[in-house]
Parts: sequence; C-alpha cells; structure tokens
Amino acid sequence: MTRHISTLNLHLEPADNLRLASLCGPFDDNLKQLERRLGVEISYRNNHFQLLGKQAQVDAAAAILKHLYVETQALKGGKVSDIQPEMVHLAVQESRVLEQDDEAPAQGGDKAVTVKTKRGLIKPRSPNQAQYISNIVRHDISFGIGPAGTGKTYLAVAAAVDALERQEIRRILLTRPAVEAGEKLGFLPGDLSQKVDPYLRPLYDALFEMLGFERVEKLMERNIIEVAPLAYMRGRTLNDAFIILDEAQNTTTEQMKMFLTRIGFNSKAVVTGDITQVDLPRNMRSGLRHAIEVLQGVDGLSFNFFESRDVVRHPVVARIVQAYEAFDAEQAARSNSAAGKEGAQ
Repeated sequence: MTRHISTLNLHLEPADNLRLASLCGPFDDNLKQLERRLGVEISYRNNHFQLLGKQAQVDAAAAILKHLYVETQALKGGKVSDIQPEMVHLAVQESRVLEQDDEAPAQGGDKAVTVKTKRGLIKPRSPNQAQYISNIVRHDISFGIGPAGTGKTYLAVAAAVDALERQEIRRILLTRPAVEAGEKLGFLPGDLSQKVDPYLRPLYDALFEMLGFERVEKLMERNIIEVAPLAYMRGRTLNDAFIILDEAQNTTTEQMKMFLTRIGFNSKAVVTGDITQVDLPRNMRSGLRHAIEVLQGVDGLSFNFFESRDVVRHPVVARIVQAYEAFDAEQAARSNSAAGKEGAQ
C-alpha cells in the first residue's frame, strides 16, 4: 500500500443544499468524524469536495461520502433524510481501511503522539507511552496495564481532554470500582459525586492540572464531565463519550463485561489497572486479568503492558517496583522448585 499523499476531487450530484447540509452534519461533525477515523483532510465548497491523505484512505472516504449522499435521498415525510453520527461510524467500520492501515505504529517521533491541552503539550516519555497514546487514538477500546507511576491514568485523561477540546466527543465519563476501604458507597456521607470523590482523586488531579479547577467545576455542573461509580453503569449506552475506567484490577469479571458492553457510537474507552495490586477478596477473580485472557486478538481493542522502566515518578518508585518484581519472581521459582521435588518423590 502506497504511503504517498494523494488528492482527490469529488463532485456530488445532483447539487442540493439540504442534502449537503445533512451529509456534513451540524458544524461539519460528520466530516470531522470521517477525517479523524480515516486520517484524511476534507474541504468543500458547495457540492465540490477535495480529499487529501493516503490513497487507500482517500478512496474509502470518497466512497463513504458518495454512499451517505445517496442515503440523504430517502425522503421521510417530504424531508431530506438526516445523516446521523452512527451512520458515519458504521460506514467507516464497513470500509475495512482501518485494518489495512494498522501496520503503521506511532514511532515516527513525538509529533505523532503529542497530546495538546490548555496547559501545554503532553509528550510521552517512553516508547511504551508513545504506543499507548497511539493505540488510544486508533482503537475504540484500549487497555493500559502496568505498575504505578507509568502514566496510564494521566495519559488517558490527557487523551480525553484533547478529544473534548477538539470536539471529537461531547463528554468525559470517569468511573472506578470503589473497593479500597471496604466500605459501601451508601454509608459514605454526601451526594453521589461526593461519595465517589475519594476513589477518583487521581483522575480529578489530572483534570485540574490540564484544565484548571474552575473549568473542571463548570464542566461538571453541565455534566460534560461526569463521575459515576462502576455499579451505576449498568443499563446505560454511552454515545459521543470518552470513558475512563481506572483501577480496573478491582473489577469482577461480571463488572468488566458490563462496562465494556456500555460503549456506544463515536465513543472511546480506556481501561487502566495494575494486576499486581488486586484488592478483591481472595475467592474473586479480577475482571482485568480475565479480560486480558479473553479479549486478546479482538478487533478494535488494544493492550499496552507497562514495565518498571516506564515509571515516570520519583526514581525510587521504579526501584521499588523492580524490587517487588524480583521478589515475586524468586518466590515463583522457589514454589516451582518445591513442586518439582514433591513430584519426583
């Protein structure tokens, strides 16, 4: 597949302002979704469109525009049929071009994976972080798995803020299983948001740093940023949203399945967790561990596994993580040795 940039001029006939408005969507939202999903640039004047990008993506975008323009012909009560964002989403999924372009990892420098927020540019500090951001951009559901301090949650929040600022999504939803203190949410004082606040403090801290306290407060008042305990996600379908599930190692297998099936059209989900710090009762299996086994190889999902060398906190944190890893490896070796001796006897 060629990597050269191609330009394609497209004329949609017959020219009809109402049909063109339906095709482009409010504030050109449908075109923006096509640009984002296929990695092309689209400009237009009346019914004359110009597409710029890699040949395969340009051809796919042109085919989708033609298909959707035909869809606007379907009259409903004498009105032009509206093109909804989910129709664009499904058209892109059917084009299969994204699969063809998955071979291009984001290792061409920081520029390709830089996240822009109001407070400045956030750049990855390791190849793993660069690949993590790239996977978040390129996949509907991304997993970030690894020890504390590797930037899993911070980069996920940065990607969510970037998507919100670009108007690619309409809201950010933060969720987390509340199991740390062994308390039930109903026994904590305050309203729903106040009950969950202590568990979501790392997410809040990242939001405050990137957007400022006042802006975060205003966005929360308007429900553009929403906080919800994982238990309250059942039954919802989340469209046009960026959803972050933090501390996912503390979900049960049922909770993880429930969360992953909440994802709607034009939404992204990022699941972060550290499978070495599970706080569930011993007889419960971590939903994150189970998801790693079940979902490997599923299209539209990506897994990033961080290591101690990816820790970006104080250097002593990396050494602590390495010490625990070495201890666990030694204990496993001793257990295997003991089991081997018993089997020999």
